[in-house]
Amino acid sequence: MEMKHCSMALAVIMLALGGHSVNAQDATSPVIRIAELEIDPAQMNAYSSAVKVEMETSIRVEPGVLALYAVSIKGKPNHLRFFEMYADNAAYDAHRDSPHFKTYVATTKDMIIDRKLFETDNFQLSAKSH
Repeated sequence: MEMKHCSMALAVIMLALGGHSVNAQDATSPVIRIAELEIDPAQMNAYSSAVKVEMETSIRVEPGVLALYAVSIKGKPNHLRFFEMYADNAAYDAHRDSPHFKTYVATTKDMIIDRKLFETDNFQLSAKSH
């Protein structure tokens, strides 16, 4: 079941490509990051509020942030998977240096029990046009 949710989230991410197909050889490939977080169940509501503000602000004010998606594992609402798409490495670096991201990190650091961050190589990214 976890794979189904990951596949659905990745399909939604691909919509941000706007009808383009990208493979690993493209020099202008977007940067994709994946994160797995486990949140302290007692702090889940506070975490949800903080991450919602951070994600909405990033999409609204950062042109290089193409997509940010968060899903929880079915039956484990405090086990989150994040799929992030940036125009390029500079956009990713700008996001990490943004005031709203720094506020999110400071606010949530004691709420996160476990964190795994994954850099990716784009194998095949496809999306339909809007």
